[in-house]
Amino acid sequence: MWHYTYILENQKGYQYIGLTDDLDDRLMRHNRGEISSTAKYRPWQIVNFTAFPTRELASTYEKYLKSGSGTTFRHKHLAPKKLV
Repeated sequence: MWHYTYILENQKGYQYIGLTDDLDDRLMRHNRGEISSTAKYRPWQIVNFTAFPTRELASTYEKYLKSGSGTTFRHKHLAPKKLV
């Protein structure tokens, strides 16, 4: 089983970082409003995900992406490029 660290983004550019074992189900739950922390910012799309063989590795990467240096890395390397 794979464990995923994922980045969601809504139409206003707000991002959410999470961890799951089932990307499709988790995205549906976010977009149905079942996740309280993201319900009022719908709709969401997955802009990036990384698969890990263990939940521990996925969790470590999630924590990094939420840190100060991880946020800088995320915006520089993982954020979708906006078309002008």
